[in-house]
Amino acid sequence: MADPQPSHRSPAIAAAIILVCAGLVIYFLPSIVLWIGNYSPVLATAVGGCLVMAFFAVFWLRARYQRRRGG
Repeated sequence: MADPQPSHRSPAIAAAIILVCAGLVIYFLPSIVLWIGNYSPVLATAVGGCLVMAFFAVFWLRARYQRRRGG
């Protein structure tokens, strides 16, 4: 029988996937920034900042989507 209410596990699974992906990016962030820094320190700073901000942007966009959906 189908559950009339949306599953409560879906947001938790989505958040877990986002956190694992962000954790992998943050784990490799120093290596990525150092590699790019060999070419341009300014570009390395920009890439590092963008990767860190992307972590928060994903949750901000998800919250906007949930509010718009009425969830």
